[in-house]
Amino acid sequence: MLETRIPKKLVKGDTIGLISPSSDISKEDLEVINNSVMLMEVSGFNIKFAKNALKNTLGYGATAEEKAEDINEMFKDEEVKAIFCISGGFNSNVVFDYLNYDYIRNHPKIICGFSDSTSLTNNIYNQTGVVTFNGPTFKALTSWQTQYGYEEVIKRFVEGGLTLGQADDEYKTIKEGKAKGILVGGNLSLLNEMVSGKYSIDFTDKIVFIEELFLETPPALVSNYFYHMKQNGIFERIKGIWLGNYDGSIAIEKILLDTIGNEYKFPIIKSNNFGHIDRKTVIPIGTMAEINTNNEVKIQLLEPCVGN
Repeated sequence: MLETRIPKKLVKGDTIGLISPSSDISKEDLEVINNSVMLMEVSGFNIKFAKNALKNTLGYGATAEEKAEDINEMFKDEEVKAIFCISGGFNSNVVFDYLNYDYIRNHPKIICGFSDSTSLTNNIYNQTGVVTFNGPTFKALTSWQTQYGYEEVIKRFVEGGLTLGQADDEYKTIKEGKAKGILVGGNLSLLNEMVSGKYSIDFTDKIVFIEELFLETPPALVSNYFYHMKQNGIFERIKGIWLGNYDGSIAIEKILLDTIGNEYKFPIIKSNNFGHIDRKTVIPIGTMAEINTNNEVKIQLLEPCVGN
């Protein structure tokens, strides 16, 4: 069993490092990214771009070695206290063979992103025990119409708050029950890729949180992913499911229930406070949580995910 390692909180004056483990950064994105730089600088933080963060060596991003070099160097850089993925994309898994897991294990830091970053954050936790985070990318701090994501980042990383989401978030019970487990998860398509193989996620006794982007993943493909998980025994091992945003023509909970029926006893809940939407609570990967469908807020963290 992994020994959980908790990163330190952010304090004003700290430096936040920026990496691009997924697709290349377009010129159109730079204006939004600069807005996020200004927001975090006004909030009291320094910003440092990794050496290769804006490279496009391959025509579709930096090389696997360049991306991994940035991640390793950000963990080694004593000035950098937290690491944000700048944006999403399609191939953060290319870095897996090149990361210095021993160093990361012994020098835990906040690392945060969502969407394609699902691969990176779950893999780092799975290899090292370091708690990582599914939350806004750096770009997403200012690319949406509300400050929800920014407020959640401050609450989690600066204040060390344990509340998932905000007071007006709504939760729905899909299948009743109560369960405790370690949180893992993120984007469904990426989780599906990590069901088996060298860098598979250990789903045993986990609460799995799941979101998906309808524009890239129609209902039939969501069904494909859920059936692949079922066929590989994932639902036999987990403790519960927390569904997030999927803005599709058919609800993600219906597709899940079409797949699993009444075969499993674990609780299932649904909310719209994580995923490809403005409401992005910061969810720790590797932290113990509890689902209780009798409560209004149906999931809560049971232990700190950042320390002093």
